[in-house]
Amino acid sequence: MRIYERDNFMGQMYEMTDDCDSFMDRYHWSNGCMSCHVMDGHWLMYEYPHYRGRMWYFRPGEYRNFRDYGGMRFMSMRRIMDSWYN
Repeated sequence: MRIYERDNFMGQMYEMTDDCDSFMDRYHWSNGCMSCHVMDGHWLMYEYPHYRGRMWYFRPGEYRNFRDYGGMRFMSMRRIMDSWYN
């Protein structure tokens, strides 16, 4: 997943392959993640650091403007990992 500091894939960009418990701590983004491009996998984005608050599910696709999701900004994220038990 590529995350962006601003709407419409603007501002700083980081490519993510693992969980992030706080965009503020890791990238010093006080406003959180404002747009993303999910290239692979399925992700949960959270309103607050440390996986708290409202949560949204993102599957592969382009998400240009998180205002389309009720004006949310996201401060942490987790990748959904499949588990198979025999």
